[in-house]
Amino acid sequence: MTYIAEIPYGAYWSTPFSRWQGALADLHSIKLAAHVAKSELARREIDPAGFDFGVLGVSVPQKHSFYGFPWLGALVGADRATGPAIGQACATSVRCLLTGAQEIETGNTDAALVVTCDRTSNGPHLYYPNPSGPGGTGDNEDWVMGNFSCDPNGGHAMVTTAENVAAKHGITTEEQHEVVLRRTEQYKAALADNRAFQRRYMVSPMDVPTHNFRKTATTLEGDEGITLSTIEGLAILRPVVKGGTVTFGGQTHPADGNATVVMATQSRAREMSANPNIRVRVLGFGSGRADTAFMPEATIPAAKAALKQAGLGISDMNAINSHNPFALNDIVFSRETGADVMAMNNYGCSLIWGHPQGPTGMRSIIELIEELAMRGGGYGLFEGCAAGDTAMAVVINVSDG
Repeated sequence: MTYIAEIPYGAYWSTPFSRWQGALADLHSIKLAAHVAKSELARREIDPAGFDFGVLGVSVPQKHSFYGFPWLGALVGADRATGPAIGQACATSVRCLLTGAQEIETGNTDAALVVTCDRTSNGPHLYYPNPSGPGGTGDNEDWVMGNFSCDPNGGHAMVTTAENVAAKHGITTEEQHEVVLRRTEQYKAALADNRAFQRRYMVSPMDVPTHNFRKTATTLEGDEGITLSTIEGLAILRPVVKGGTVTFGGQTHPADGNATVVMATQSRAREMSANPNIRVRVLGFGSGRADTAFMPEATIPAAKAALKQAGLGISDMNAINSHNPFALNDIVFSRETGADVMAMNNYGCSLIWGHPQGPTGMRSIIELIEELAMRGGGYGLFEGCAAGDTAMAVVINVSDG
């Protein structure tokens, strides 16, 4: 099928991603996303007051995040806009796009501002009161660190899901490191010619504000804290789990950042497009869930569902991007779908530039749009797994307007 909702070409952006405890570590993620969105909308001459609907994707609570999109909308200048706040861990971005598309599909709006943001740095430490507990004490958790290390549906850590899939499919450390080296070279392609590819969509240079947003604390030219793997560097790494296969080189790292996409009807999209001759359509969404503690496998049914809704097959895809918290995600996806593992993620991926959770998928989808535009058009698939052994996927088409 083809959704009514389109993405105006160029009406999207991503900040650089900063490794946790980096330049964005002390900034309120919702305030920062609004700060960036206000500036980027103005730069594109898009009036924020023209939005009456929006979606806020955030998976790590921040102070006053209870007020969700209406607060962010007011900060941006869309003070008549309503809409939900959505958190589905690493699948937040695709879920937010689906929500925006559905609102346009039903005729409730003709334009939606879809904002995703998160800060894994300095995550909240939560206390849950329980007056009837022993001594009147309650329970507590470290929102980020605690949930990385324990899925309550099984009590396992995220890396355990990767090792389970590696054992089931016979995926070795050496295979994973081959993919890591390929992804490193692909990311380098995005840095070529003074980061020509990333400059197509990234806020760069980005003036990072001080905590009160009144002055500039520093400036980021691009992603911060990236480690570019080498054959020699990977060779000395040992698996994180004794007897396992996944090394620190074969998995992503937590990060901070935000990414935003505008969605609209065809007529509104043309008005907001940086190039009305390029049309970006949404063709299908899909979700899936794997067996408990086999999270990387969930991308397979999710992608198949999105492709089925779009009426297309994996061989029809001109470009495929993934959220790959582990290198083996791409290996098992390739084996089960027939996709060329070495031809996925041609200009970068979360394995290299990090994982701020909510906006991770959104940046990858933006990169997918730009790659297809550079190709002169075509079909693209994004897929990514998420906590709870789930995944989401989306199929898009870029063509002449």
